[in-house]
Amino acid sequence: MKQKDGHGVITGRVEAICVSDVRGIQKKMVPDAEFIPDFGIKGDAHAGKWHRQVSILAKESIDDFREKGIGVHYGDFGENMVVSGIPVSQLPVGSRFTIGSVLIEITQIGKACHKDCAIRQKTGDCIMPREGVFGVVLRGGTVHEGDKIRADEPDPARPFSAAIITLSDRAYAGTYEDKSGPAIREVLEKNGYQVLEQILLPDDEERLEEELKRLADQREASVIFTTGGTGLSDRDRTPEATEAVSDRMVPGIGEALRAYSMQFTPNAMLSRQTAGIRKHTLIINLPGSPKACREDLELLMKPLGHGLGIIRGTADN
Repeated sequence: MKQKDGHGVITGRVEAICVSDVRGIQKKMVPDAEFIPDFGIKGDAHAGKWHRQVSILAKESIDDFREKGIGVHYGDFGENMVVSGIPVSQLPVGSRFTIGSVLIEITQIGKACHKDCAIRQKTGDCIMPREGVFGVVLRGGTVHEGDKIRADEPDPARPFSAAIITLSDRAYAGTYEDKSGPAIREVLEKNGYQVLEQILLPDDEERLEEELKRLADQREASVIFTTGGTGLSDRDRTPEATEAVSDRMVPGIGEALRAYSMQFTPNAMLSRQTAGIRKHTLIINLPGSPKACREDLELLMKPLGHGLGIIRGTADN
């Protein structure tokens, strides 16, 4: 996303601001709106303490949709802002929009499609899941229709982001406390990683694949750690899900972790943990034991940063 000046900056215009006080309906245009830090737009139903406080669409995307002969208005796709001159859907997570005093950071690209949304019911299609972006308000203020908007590419020195998925039928059912997920989070945050999400799932291969795709494609996490599901039982399908969604495998990680764990227990040879890359996200399987997770992370932390830097493009092989 670079202009001719090569500084990774694009400028455009705020074409519309839209809000609604109920979720799942088309939004209405307003001439201006107050953006509240770590909350969103005042009076909008999607504001709150989460990662999708503000939604943004490009005017060009809406214009292309209108060329199909379908009459739509700004706000019909549930977007909070329509901007022109900026290829919104092409911006990576971590990009930032500046509008006067307001600063918004992109946290997600697209979203899962809800077949019962108002615009899909009306037209049979919705571009928001494909071409919209979502963000959080880092700095507040008032935005007016017609304001200039600037988009900056992510800071290459920003912290690596991570997501954690625990696979456990018993923990998901509430009969067993998940201790591995929190243990992984503690180590990651201690080492400066930004933990985007911590998820608990049953041992379900299909659901795991869906979450891995979402976290890699929409949240663009630097690394996803799974814990559990790497053993020999019929329900242990984490390595299969990882391989199914990965573009390339990184077998050396699983090999190194097994070899390291062998000094603690010979049962480590029974682990099937692996690792792979989906787009620009590294996926690593960890064991189900909190103790084993901590041991593996002890080995991983130093080479992991270098590997993620290579994937991000900020480090050399």
